[in-house]
Amino acid sequence: MRVLIVDDNETELAVLDHILQAAGYEVERAANGREALTAVQAGCRLVVSDQCMPVMDGTDFCREVRSQSLPGYVYVIMLTARASLDGCIASLSAGADDYLCKPFDHRELLARLRTGERVLALESREVTIFALAKLAESRDPETGAHLERVRSYSRVLAERLATSPECSDEINPDFLRLIYLTSPLHDIGKVGIPDAVLLKPGRLNDREFEVMKRHTIIGADTLDAALRVHPNAAYLRMARDIAAAHHERYDGSGYPYGLSGREIPLSARIVALADVYDALTTKRVYKDAFEHMRARAIIEGDAGKHFDPVVVEAFVDREPEFLRILSAFNESVADAA
Repeated sequence: MRVLIVDDNETELAVLDHILQAAGYEVERAANGREALTAVQAGCRLVVSDQCMPVMDGTDFCREVRSQSLPGYVYVIMLTARASLDGCIASLSAGADDYLCKPFDHRELLARLRTGERVLALESREVTIFALAKLAESRDPETGAHLERVRSYSRVLAERLATSPECSDEINPDFLRLIYLTSPLHDIGKVGIPDAVLLKPGRLNDREFEVMKRHTIIGADTLDAALRVHPNAAYLRMARDIAAAHHERYDGSGYPYGLSGREIPLSARIVALADVYDALTTKRVYKDAFEHMRARAIIEGDAGKHFDPVVVEAFVDREPEFLRILSAFNESVADAA
């Protein structure tokens, strides 16, 4: 695994480099928090940083890392020559995962790095979950990059709602991360829908639609089974809520349970709009892609009926980001073709 070491002291960097390379790590260097932030944005996920540095110190670096929507978790071990409780609290409060005072025993540093590796390895199951979601999606070749777009739209909405008085008490950095990771599982229950219904080249009749609606129950039941084994897994709880309730409607006319208003989990209210916007703006077997303004008009017209009005407000407010995501993924699909 690659480790980013951050220190303005060349001698300290050289010592760290030697210790880590001898232990089998690939090493990247940065002289301050600003350089480290660039490296983290480029993909470094395991960091050993000094606390006191010019330009941007270790505490500000941690704070900046935690404020950004990065594609993976960044594990930070803070090093300091000042062994004070206040310094430790400041670093951990800013987002450091561990704290080590200089001078340190290199064996202790390596042990703490291996703890970081184990934490980062937990993300591998999240990658596996996304792969399973893609496997379910692969049964329907018309959906293209549906999962990638929906999770991007969902995160944009959640970031905007984090500043809303109606939702700010529910949305924190963990919520933002989890909705990006779990929203791709919204249709996982479609693995249990027969091909004759799922792949029908046209609109479903009433009987077929009743069969299709069961994908919400199948998905929720599947994730509930996983939750019984891992009851403390927050990502499974959110995934279950989304799978079960992303077709509920704000006015209570949705399925499978006819929930209304805030009975519907916030995560599902967010994904509901993201999912519909994507369905409207992409080509399906039964329709051509709608222009953005037509999709926007439909969504605004359904505020308070299909969609939570607060989520619709967030959608309108972040309209440029939706357009950017739609354009970016359409271009990537075209390039792949």
